[in-house]
Amino acid sequence: MRIDNIKLKIGESEEKLKKIAEEKLRGKCGYLRILRKSLDARNKADIRWVYSVEADRAPHGESPRVFAEAKHKEKRAVVVGSGPAGLFCAVRLVEHGFCPVVLERGGNVDERTAQNEKFFRDRVLDENTNVQFGEGGAGTFSDGKLNTQTHTPLNRDVLETFVKFGAPEEILYLAKPHIGSDNLKNVVKNMRKFIEARGGKVLFHTLFTGVKMKGGAVAEALARNVNTGEEESFPCDALVLAIGHSSRDTFSRLHEGGFAMEQREFAIGVRIEHLQEKIGLAQYSAWHKLLPPADYKLVSHAGERSAFTFCMCPGGYVMPASSERGGVVTNGMSNYARDGVNANSALLVQIKREDFDRGGVLDGAVFQGAIERAAFDMAGRSYAAPVQRVEDFFAGRASARFGEVLPTYAAGTAMCDINGLLPAFVCDPMKAALKDMGRRLSGFDSPDALLTAPETRFSSPVRILRGEDLESVTHGGVFPCGEGCGYAGGIMSSAADGLRVAEKIFEKYSGC
Repeated sequence: MRIDNIKLKIGESEEKLKKIAEEKLRGKCGYLRILRKSLDARNKADIRWVYSVEADRAPHGESPRVFAEAKHKEKRAVVVGSGPAGLFCAVRLVEHGFCPVVLERGGNVDERTAQNEKFFRDRVLDENTNVQFGEGGAGTFSDGKLNTQTHTPLNRDVLETFVKFGAPEEILYLAKPHIGSDNLKNVVKNMRKFIEARGGKVLFHTLFTGVKMKGGAVAEALARNVNTGEEESFPCDALVLAIGHSSRDTFSRLHEGGFAMEQREFAIGVRIEHLQEKIGLAQYSAWHKLLPPADYKLVSHAGERSAFTFCMCPGGYVMPASSERGGVVTNGMSNYARDGVNANSALLVQIKREDFDRGGVLDGAVFQGAIERAAFDMAGRSYAAPVQRVEDFFAGRASARFGEVLPTYAAGTAMCDINGLLPAFVCDPMKAALKDMGRRLSGFDSPDALLTAPETRFSSPVRILRGEDLESVTHGGVFPCGEGCGYAGGIMSSAADGLRVAEKIFEKYSGC
């Protein structure tokens, strides 16, 4: 029996769910599973948790998932990239009996952690192992939010796979699930071990450099070991390009190799930080200390262009996320506990094709890179990030001091005027949005709220074209996949696209 709309007061034990279920069942409850848990904060004087549960008198048993034998060993699959799209694709291929080879330009997650700490401290960038590249992809050093705007049965599959590999089981029912960067590190390790234990390979420090075709179909994936310089080739019948949204050098190589591609519009802006306690008070009033750290999601049409918040990280940190020398990039992350002092979110403005189009398919990446290099120069050429109090952003002057919000950006900051970094068609709508959002979320436009720039990697600036069979329209047997190729936007949709591509490969080689 499914029971919806069960409301519990803040502080009430979830044990009450069983009692309510027994009343509905008119007998003892032998099985209870939470299907969904969300917070109704519309009435701040009476905030409630709202549940949907599945209940039965008899206990339920779960059938173990049966994996295929490695019966497709003769069909060789290579997956480029070990972010959500690549890892989920490789795991599903293993489940279907393939032994895929995963090529990852960066290091494993432990190497990434050490390298990132070195970068934050010494400001010496490794262009292959960093916040963007390496085991787990850019999502590993994020909040691990599992929200998505796409509705597909694969979403449940993604969540169950995360739990199977060590994510908290609550992500299966929370309305706003998140794993946290600390948990994600273990999850991606477990996924790698699963692939390797069943005959697959995960090769780190291995940069994809191109393809060899034969008879209109892919024959080999070409790569180079970034540590030794050794060139390698990997025979394959199916090649999955799960390259991530920051692989600009790979975009260039694919374009030069004749892959059909097109420009995509994107968004740029800043990270905005507030005290997490102030966000809690604004969202939940006096209840905030009894509830999980508050989040928000805001959209504004007050300016000439739409502006919106994205990747909101309660109790989180603004991350140095550069992947190219001489460029500053920001991102946001938080751990599972979300217990940092500050909240942060991207505050972005939509960029139109006419803003960057100069006749080249890669012009969007050129536009993004120019802003990143300008930020590097503005902040003293050291990977420090330009920062500015909101009050000073409105006034058009560099900040002279911090207020109540101190920066969390770990590679250092420089007080600058962000109006001199981002174009007016970004800054003006952002100012209108700050005031508009401040009317809806008290304190959002606080004078002491802190802006850190730039946020440029919202999404991929290109799409590698594929057909209904999910193969490249120009290169048979090559499957563009995930956010980097223009078919997803975040961890959930990227992972789902990886599963989708794996199923297409299975169909192609199993005769289904």
